[in-house]
Amino acid sequence: MLIGKLSTVESERESGVRGVKSAARAVDLLELLASRQNRPARLRELSEALGAPRSSVYALIRTLVERGWVRADPTGTQYSIGIRALLAGTTYLDTDPYLRIVQPHINELSAELNETIHFGRIDRGDIVYLATKESTKYIRPFSRVGRRLPAFSTAMGKSLLAERLDTGIEAHIPEEWTPLTPNTLVDPEALVRDLELTRERGYAVDNEENYAGVKCFGFALRYTSPAMDAISCSVPAASLDDGRVEVLVAALRRTRLEIERMAPVDLTSPSDAMLGF
Repeated sequence: MLIGKLSTVESERESGVRGVKSAARAVDLLELLASRQNRPARLRELSEALGAPRSSVYALIRTLVERGWVRADPTGTQYSIGIRALLAGTTYLDTDPYLRIVQPHINELSAELNETIHFGRIDRGDIVYLATKESTKYIRPFSRVGRRLPAFSTAMGKSLLAERLDTGIEAHIPEEWTPLTPNTLVDPEALVRDLELTRERGYAVDNEENYAGVKCFGFALRYTSPAMDAISCSVPAASLDDGRVEVLVAALRRTRLEIERMAPVDLTSPSDAMLGF
């Protein structure tokens, strides 16, 4: 699937307003570079991924480099996301009304359990990590904030998809399913069964579906309708037994309730149709 193609079409269908092609292509380019994380891309790769002529993509890149949204390497042949994107991202985090409420709770929960706790938000077919408090037992060489993972294979994502079983989850499921580990559910019927079980027990489980050797437990935060945010706890599978799972789930459930009691209720959150693929 070409980056941004289908979401642009859906947005135009919903709004009835035709998008500006050059603006859409600029956004698609930035999203593509961001999705590559620390892997720079050459002009040919970007042109092929966007389905656009090299000359058009090059002109766009030069403009974005001059404005600081794209960064070129010393040879001028490889490109990555620029520093101006950081300004937009930090502004989003600084002004989010829920993050400031959730952050102290996940910090406290991480200290209590000495495990890694996440806070994320669903965005089309992905979960975007807005905050993470790492366990002191593990050292990671990167920050998770801003990272995206498929909703169908994450505990946070599945907890939110389970909330949408009655209204439909199609808007948050990609056309092509790419397994991240041998445990990733890539069959729609198997995913629905898993989401039904999630709804029955009240929380979702990522059974080493994103990272081999890591399990995750997730709870939807129901201060918006439909729920858009979730929290989760990632734990090495080797350290888990039934007793430890009970402790983690009980602590997550308690924290979820504490957050929901403090958070402002918003019944006018963006609809799934506006966020769909």
